[in-house]
Amino acid sequence: MSAAMDPKSSLWLSLMVASSLSMVAHGGSFYQDFDITWGDGRARVLDHGQLLTLSLDRFLGSGFQSKEEYLFGKVDMQIKLVPGNSAGTVAACYVSTPLCDCYLIYRRCLVMFHQTGACFVCAQLQSGGPARDEIDFEFLGNLSGEPYTVHTNIYTQGKGEREQQFHLWFDPTGDFHSYSILWNRHHVVSVPSFAVDGIPIRDFKNMARAGVAFPRRQPMRLFCSLWSADEWATRGGLIKTDWSRAPFVASYRGFRVSPCPTPPGCGAGAAWLGRALDPASRRRLRWVRGRHMIYDYCADARRFPQDRPPECGRATPGN
Repeated sequence: MSAAMDPKSSLWLSLMVASSLSMVAHGGSFYQDFDITWGDGRARVLDHGQLLTLSLDRFLGSGFQSKEEYLFGKVDMQIKLVPGNSAGTVAACYVSTPLCDCYLIYRRCLVMFHQTGACFVCAQLQSGGPARDEIDFEFLGNLSGEPYTVHTNIYTQGKGEREQQFHLWFDPTGDFHSYSILWNRHHVVSVPSFAVDGIPIRDFKNMARAGVAFPRRQPMRLFCSLWSADEWATRGGLIKTDWSRAPFVASYRGFRVSPCPTPPGCGAGAAWLGRALDPASRRRLRWVRGRHMIYDYCADARRFPQDRPPECGRATPGN
C-alpha cells in the first residue's frame, strides 16, 4: 500500500456490464426513484414505471436524475444503447454533486442556474458547479459496425481531466446490459463485467496525502442523459451526426440502489461499503486495460511532457 494513500477514506466506482439474459431486474419504478429533468417530452416512462426511454433529435436530447442523494452507494441500471449509426451521440450515466437548482432551454442548449447565477451551459447538462465531484462514464456513438467507446472521467472539487477510454468488446445495442456504479471508502473503480464475472477497467484510490483531491464529502445523485456532441464525440468530431436517422433512442430499466445517504446513515453491514479489488479482479483489470483501453491520460506525453499527475505514479494500474 502506498504511503500516500489514505486507507480509511477512498472510493470505488464500479461500472458493470452484464448480459440481460443472466440478470433479472429488481428495484422500484422510474416514477418512484427518478425525475425527468429535461427533454420537452422526449423522455418517456413506460411499462408501469419499469422502462424509461430517452430520445434525441436535431433540436434537443433528454435526461433524468435520481430523487435521492448518496454519499456512497451502489447503483445498477440496465441500458440498451442507440443502435446503428449513432455517430455524434452521447449516452451518459454518472453520479455528480447536484449544484444547480433550475434550468431553461435556449437554442438547443440546456442552461442551468444556481442561486449565484448560470452555472452550466450545454455540457454535463444537469449536474455541475465549480466545486462539484463527479464520477462518470459516457457511451460515445459510432458508425454502424464500429465499437462503442466508453469515456470515463473523475472530477474532484471541480477538477477533471482524468480521461480514460475503452472499446466495448460486445454489442451494447442488441439487448440490455447492466451497468453499475459503486463508490465506497476504498476506491473509485470502473468495472465492466459479464454477469458475476466482474472485469474492472479502472481503479482510482484515495491519495489525499499526496495532494490529490478525492470525492468523499459531497452527496451525489445519479444522472442519465442522451445528447448531441458531434463536435468531439466520434473520432474527435470528424464524423458528424446523420440527423436523417433521428430520433435516436436509448432505453433504461432494472434500476437498483444500495444507498448510503449521509453520515451516520452508512451501515457497516453493507457488503459493498468495504469492498476492494481481489487478486482475480486485478488480473481482469490488467486484461481489459491491455486489450481494450484506447486512451489513458496518464500516458499522454503531449499533455504532460514533464511531470505526470501524482495519481499516475502508482505501480498498480487503473488510476
